[in-house]
Amino acid sequence: MVTETAYGVRARARRRAARVLAVLAAAVAMSLAAPAVPSADAAALAGCGGRLAKTVTFGGGELRVYKSRRYACAVTVAARPGARRAMAVTLQPRGGRAVTDKGRFTIQAGPVTVHALNRCVRATGSIAGRSARTGWILC
Repeated sequence: MVTETAYGVRARARRRAARVLAVLAAAVAMSLAAPAVPSADAAALAGCGGRLAKTVTFGGGELRVYKSRRYACAVTVAARPGARRAMAVTLQPRGGRAVTDKGRFTIQAGPVTVHALNRCVRATGSIAGRSARTGWILC
């Protein structure tokens, strides 16, 4: 029968503690190294996949349209997030039904997504009475 000395037990505990501390240090370093993204951009990017295809700027903010292979997505983002105000975003594929998200929001309206494989789409966005629209795009 082999018995372990107190020195062996302590050495193993020290190695285990060192591994745990190394993992925690790496996690902290990765979180500090992550680039800071403004909250409005992060929210828009989190909701819409694909590449940014069109941006239309207007008085209260921006209407952004994203395109992936099969889908188109739109979001209206406020220039100055803050108090709740009326916002809306609408996206319509050619020959299809429009999808709308409207209400009182602080940062953005949307995202709304439509199936747009081989289809043109048009988008409309509004914030507190000011609006922007695209013609038929992504054809």
